[in-house]
Amino acid sequence: MGVYHAGSRAVQDRVGVREQADHVGRSVGRGIRDVAAAFLELQPLLVAGAAAPSTGRVWASPLTGAPGFVRATGPHRVSVTGDRLPADPLATAFATPGTPVGTIALDPRTRRRMRLNGRLGPTARGFEIEADQVFANCPKYLQKRESYEIVADRRSGDPLRGTELTPGQAEFVTVADTFFLASVHEDGADVSHRGGNPGFVRVDSPGELSWRDYPGNSMFLTLGNLAADPRAGLLFLDWTTGTALQLTGEAHTEFGPERRVRFTVRETVESPSALPLRWSAPEYSPANPVPAD
Repeated sequence: MGVYHAGSRAVQDRVGVREQADHVGRSVGRGIRDVAAAFLELQPLLVAGAAAPSTGRVWASPLTGAPGFVRATGPHRVSVTGDRLPADPLATAFATPGTPVGTIALDPRTRRRMRLNGRLGPTARGFEIEADQVFANCPKYLQKRESYEIVADRRSGDPLRGTELTPGQAEFVTVADTFFLASVHEDGADVSHRGGNPGFVRVDSPGELSWRDYPGNSMFLTLGNLAADPRAGLLFLDWTTGTALQLTGEAHTEFGPERRVRFTVRETVESPSALPLRWSAPEYSPANPVPAD
């Protein structure tokens, strides 16, 4: 399939960056180069995004493991054997052959990130992905965290499910400096990163969030997906306690002097202390704009 579909092209044309997008899009391929394979094998965290087969709702889910749990097993294939959330909404998707899946590996230590999208196939220990798109992103808006430790005795609390944000979850979102955004289109799925200083995500009500869409690489893969299909999944992580907050709903982009994305919450899953990772305090990206009051 091509790098861009009609949704991405529509957004590129609206913003006037089609030529720049074509230039950047030449970096997208199917092959997993040696440097990309080496990067993947160093990561303790991978975020995957897909639509749940039973409901069609889109979620973003974290997977963790000792470095090497994600590894290239061929020029276009990766194997994933990591641990999942106890109440992962994508558990069935990960066990369904042919599921379109997007992934992102993000390393806060180096401010590097890599995206790999393709089709999923279950394995005895997890799943593998046959890659359709492999590419790296720039370090813009990515907070630096110098190190992490594995908290072996951390135990996950009971998952909390709902249909809107609780006051505690609203506070969690408001102080976040990072989240992950899963989206889909007719031929696949994708997960992107969004970052900024705390406050860059606004809780407008228990059922709606919004954030300013900062200038990026002009590809508009995520906003293009949302233009074609508004289903989306958000993942917020507590980088200290390991708590994961997953949201699913619909998102749309408001174009104006300030481009803003609005997300309507349909379902929430909070998994306390679910990830065994504890990261050091962040050094905020110098590219982050100061959030407006």
